[in-house]
Amino acid sequence: MFFMRNGHLIISLMMLLWPACGWAAAEGSDTLAATGERVEAAALRATDTGALPTVTGVRGNDTLTVRPGSHWGAAFRMMPGRVIPLDSYSSQWIHGKRTFTLGAELNYNTLPSDSDAYAAAFGYPTLSVGAAYDFNHGVTLHRYPSPSWGKAQEVDYMSGLGNALSVYFSVSRPFVRAGRLQLAYVLRLGLGFYTYYYNNRDNIDNELIGSPINIYFGAALTASWQLTPRWALMGGVEYRHHSNGALARPNKGENAVGPVVGVVWLPEREPHSGGHTVKNGSGGLHDDFRKTWFVDLGVGVGGKTLLEDWQITQFRTDPGDPDYRTEHFHFHPAYSLQTAFMYRYIRKWATGIGADLFYGSYYKRIREIETANGHADDARRVSPWSVGIALKHEVYYHRFSVAMSVGAYLYRNMGSSAKEIEKPYYERIGLRYSFASLGGMYLGASVNAHLTKADFAELVVGFPIRVY
Repeated sequence: MFFMRNGHLIISLMMLLWPACGWAAAEGSDTLAATGERVEAAALRATDTGALPTVTGVRGNDTLTVRPGSHWGAAFRMMPGRVIPLDSYSSQWIHGKRTFTLGAELNYNTLPSDSDAYAAAFGYPTLSVGAAYDFNHGVTLHRYPSPSWGKAQEVDYMSGLGNALSVYFSVSRPFVRAGRLQLAYVLRLGLGFYTYYYNNRDNIDNELIGSPINIYFGAALTASWQLTPRWALMGGVEYRHHSNGALARPNKGENAVGPVVGVVWLPEREPHSGGHTVKNGSGGLHDDFRKTWFVDLGVGVGGKTLLEDWQITQFRTDPGDPDYRTEHFHFHPAYSLQTAFMYRYIRKWATGIGADLFYGSYYKRIREIETANGHADDARRVSPWSVGIALKHEVYYHRFSVAMSVGAYLYRNMGSSAKEIEKPYYERIGLRYSFASLGGMYLGASVNAHLTKADFAELVVGFPIRVY
């Protein structure tokens, strides 16, 4: 599963990234976060005046003078949390839930003096690289005897989750700056490395994590209070998720939530004398952005392991069989062709509609399973092709972008099991990087999901063709 069993990641990111969030500052501090001025980023205009630029903006008839100071800071946090079961099925075998996380980040604080149109559009976010270590000794997993488990037999030990080291990139976007107070949301994306994951020798009831390397996603709502010019106290609530995107089995995914507290080391700020001047002006930030209609064409190559195979080996295989509760599953290639007609109406967003074509090489295995289950008619109807139509949205920050879509299948037939575990709609989310030297061609990675379950993960290569 991929973040709240996958589909919720798409919903949550769309909620967080889609709406515009302004930012406000109130009087009482020498830091940029609380300059005592309300500066509308879209009204800034930067001109080079030598050693320091002059920034001109709209704020009544007042003038603000600040020096740029440093961009760099750091943050340290801890989260006493709990692993949360997301359905009644996992509640039956997740028992101990306590987890504890320590994390540290190196922060780059964007500033109005950077004359960066993307930073201005997002309210001058903080960009970070970080690491977090999860102590999961308090998480215990065990299947007690139940008819629900079919042929799976109880073992004489408790399984565990294993500790995890996550490394990631993150963005913290303030939506309130008022005096010493700052409210922000935080998004993190990276990789998580587990020391102990599913195997059928001594960790057979760990259905949460099935591979040593996993996708990491984190989100938080935080409030920080500036104690001194260089230090702030931070608190809030944090969520994290690890899963492998159906590249291995099991893939239920680990989800944890808890309160977070920490300290923030702020960049150096110099007094309000000399340097940058923010005053009444008539221009906006120098900006060559133009609204654009374009066609987006992409090709994806990826794959998956089958949930159907996991269910067969876990619950319908005899204990003496070599495949009984196995940890080895066949990887099936999957391919996609993605098209969209998009409108980039502001610098940071583009929205449109498109069509997706999918090809799953695993259809032969699905036919075998249907035939073995006595569903010969269903087996004959299984097709490797699926076609869908989707609403698509993309969020840009310089050469990076997050592409997301929600679609409905016009045609899909992957057998009777798929009708039970899938939905007639799908979601996709991915990260892309575009190359200016190659005319905007992009390379990315994405996960396709059916609301609560990952379908497959893929690498994507694409090219935008400007229409108007």
